[in-house]
Amino acid sequence: MTTQLLLGGTVYSSPAAPDATALAITDGIVVWVGTDDVGRALHPDAEIVDLGGHFVAPAFVDSHVHLTDTGLRLTGLDLSGATSRSDCLQRLAAHLETSDDAIVWGLGWDSSTWDGSDAEGLPPTTADLDAVAGDRPVYLARVDEHSAAASSALRELVHGIEAATGFDPQTPLVADAHHRVRAAARALITPEARRRAQLTALDHAASRGVVVVHENGGPDISGVDDFRSIADLDHPVQVRRYWGQPVSTLEEARAVMSAMGADAIGGDLFVDGAIGSRTAWLRDEYSDAPGEYGVSYLDEETIAAHLRATTLAGVQAGFHMIGDGAVAAVAAAMTAVADELGTAALARCAHRLEHAEMVTADQAELFARCGVIASMQPLFDDEWGGDDALYIHRLGERAATLNDFAGLARAGVALAFSSDAPVCDIDPWATIRAAVHHHTPTNAISPRAAFAACTRGGWRAGGVNDGLTGTLVPGAPAHYAVWDADELVVAASHQGVQRWSTDPRSRVPALPDVAPGARLPECVRTVIGGQTVYERPTA
Repeated sequence: MTTQLLLGGTVYSSPAAPDATALAITDGIVVWVGTDDVGRALHPDAEIVDLGGHFVAPAFVDSHVHLTDTGLRLTGLDLSGATSRSDCLQRLAAHLETSDDAIVWGLGWDSSTWDGSDAEGLPPTTADLDAVAGDRPVYLARVDEHSAAASSALRELVHGIEAATGFDPQTPLVADAHHRVRAAARALITPEARRRAQLTALDHAASRGVVVVHENGGPDISGVDDFRSIADLDHPVQVRRYWGQPVSTLEEARAVMSAMGADAIGGDLFVDGAIGSRTAWLRDEYSDAPGEYGVSYLDEETIAAHLRATTLAGVQAGFHMIGDGAVAAVAAAMTAVADELGTAALARCAHRLEHAEMVTADQAELFARCGVIASMQPLFDDEWGGDDALYIHRLGERAATLNDFAGLARAGVALAFSSDAPVCDIDPWATIRAAVHHHTPTNAISPRAAFAACTRGGWRAGGVNDGLTGTLVPGAPAHYAVWDADELVVAASHQGVQRWSTDPRSRVPALPDVAPGARLPECVRTVIGGQTVYERPTA
């Protein structure tokens, strides 16, 4: 047996050891947590690792990512910084000068942040792309990846696209038209480029203290080849793979699991789309587009059949649901299946709800009774919540109800936080900050709860609920990250709840300050099972 003794830092462990400065690890398992002097006495022959005053905490889990797209955004045409239609096209032109790829795959433009006073605030058109790219296939996905601008050369690869739902000859494509053109674009990515993108995304995750990601694939997102290729990656960051394909029988559920080698059937199984693309399914029309209610991809009967089949198979399921119409359909289907099979059967599978942005109090109570897990993205509120931002333009007064982390937690729904990368960056501390400092204060949760949703919550969402994994207590796997952090504090989500839990006498372990303006921690080292998988480059 080999033992490492980490000394001279601050260890985030448990209320039993709130002042811990040291950690002992034997063969990849935490065996002791405490203070330096006691650690040296108990482990005299251990290999000493000097933490240099850094902060040590359980490593993070990102419960919703798209690896290939994340890697493509990190290494290719990232349009998230575009400030106008012209700027977007200029960035495309500059990329074309250095790229000879068969497909120009761009990600991240968001016209809701552009100056909307004239055409400069509108998304790029087909004619715009053709003028810049000529006969090269170009696919430029909106930041939410539920719509995309596509050049004529790419559109021509899709037979009959003109008849598809969501088609327009000039404006970005949505719904089925988008899914079909995305598939054509995806087919032009070489296996080598795809593998390079996936490994780049996993390297990036490790550099952010993340040791597990949950890939949310599906027929309309990544396709079969992409999904299967992820299983062959040789990388220390673990990948749990969700395949978003509806099934209707026990036998079909088993067949899909076998054929795809998936860990679960669900994840981004689209019930609807996204608010930014106006494809989220709403019960009342969009405030900035009268007469539009979004897109419904699955009806209540199909959702119920999928839930029933996966529950009978003992397989975790999940649904992408953003708009209140989609949430209502999932809630009605879950009610029907719970009445038939019982809530205990559903709870045993720990089914997931991806995004869950518009959940009512009654629906939250239902989901809690059924033991589901809400996989949510606090950075969505950070990006699109607040005054004069996308949510309020699209939804009006409904915007204040979105992403109610506190309401779901109060009802008893387990939370797991994620990035939905490449929609948002893999950045767990920024995620925690966004959850704590929500644009609607009553929807916020404490730093401790947000941290748990990024660690233990992520493991639980992936089927690991042993009470140890995701913590740094004796017996837990040594999955941890070392951070260069400033002041450590004990804080609540807002002044109204700063009572006993923030008093030093409560022995609540401190966390880095995530208040707006505070410097967020920087990852020094990421460790999986006692093995270092990322080390910050030295200056």
